[in-house]
Amino acid sequence: MNRRELIALFGSAAAVAWPKAMWAEQPQRPPTIGFLGLQPASAFASRIEALRKGLHDLGYVEGKNLLIDFQWADTVDQLPGLASLLVERRVNLIFAPASTYVEPARQATKTIPIVFANHADPVGLGHVESLAHPGGNITGLSMVFTEIAAKELEILHEAIPNATRIGVFWNPTTPSHGPALRSVHAAAEALGVRVHEVPTQRIEVYDKGVSMLIGENVNSFLVLASPISYSDNAIPLIELALTHRLAGMFGYKENVQAGGLMCYSPDVLDLYRRSAVYIGKILKGAKPADLPVEQASKYELTINLKTARALGLTIPPMVLARADEVIE
Repeated sequence: MNRRELIALFGSAAAVAWPKAMWAEQPQRPPTIGFLGLQPASAFASRIEALRKGLHDLGYVEGKNLLIDFQWADTVDQLPGLASLLVERRVNLIFAPASTYVEPARQATKTIPIVFANHADPVGLGHVESLAHPGGNITGLSMVFTEIAAKELEILHEAIPNATRIGVFWNPTTPSHGPALRSVHAAAEALGVRVHEVPTQRIEVYDKGVSMLIGENVNSFLVLASPISYSDNAIPLIELALTHRLAGMFGYKENVQAGGLMCYSPDVLDLYRRSAVYIGKILKGAKPADLPVEQASKYELTINLKTARALGLTIPPMVLARADEVIE
C-alpha cells in the first residue's frame, strides 16, 4: 500500500492530525471516535474498512457526520499515552479493538465509552462485570480466546498426531495470554502432549524461539494471537517455520494466507462490522453498562495445503473435511 492510499484510508477527516488547540475550537464538530492501534497501520486496513462499512450501514459517514481520530503506537508502551491524548481531545468514544488496547483506555478514563471488537476475555480480565451486564463504561464483542487457544492445540494435534512436543509462542504483554496459556497447558495434559513455552514480545526474537524449539526436538507450534503476530509481523516466523520444517497453528487467517500452515479463529471482519452497532447505539445515548457483550458467532478453520506439502505433511482427511477454507 503506497503513501497516498494510506492517507486516504487513515487520514480522511483532518481530525487525525489536528493539534489540540484546533480541537478546542470545534465545539460543533461531529461525534468523534478515538481509534487505538499498533503499527503498522496498513495491517488494519481490511478491519477498518469493515468497521466503516458497519458505520455506513447505520448512516454514519466519516468526514460528514462522524470523525475518527486514529492514534497509532509503535510499541505497546505508547498506548497509555495515546489513550490519554484521546481523553484530552474529548472524543465521544474510544474504539479499543482488543484487550491490549482496552486496558490503557480503561486506565485513561472511567467516563468516556469504550467499545472493543474482538476482546479475548473481558470478564476474566475485569474489563466488564459480566457479559450480560457489563457495568461501567466498556462493552463490545468477545472472541472467548481462552477456549479457542485450547481448541487450536487440539486441532493441531489432530492434524499432526505424532506431535508429542508442541511449542507455544505467547506474549507476556498481552493481557489475555496468561489465562489462555493455562488453558493450553490443561488441554495438553489431557492429550498427553508436552508444551514448550516461548515468551515473545518482539518479532526480532522469533529466530531465537525457533532455535530453542529445534533444540528440544519440537516439530510443531501454536502461536497465541496478539498484535505482534498479526499480518506482516508474523512473516519472519512463517519463513522460519518453512525453513526448519515446523508445522504452525497461527492466530490469524492472514497468517495462513501468507504461508502459515493453519489457523482456527473467529471471523474478525464480522466482529468489526458488528462493533459498529455498539458505537451507533452509544452515540445515540445508550450506556455501555446496559449493552450486553456479544460473542463471536463465526469461527473458521483455514488450512494451507501448499505449505503442508512443503513441510512434507499429509493432513488427515477428517481434519481437511472440517476446514472452512483450503488454500491450494
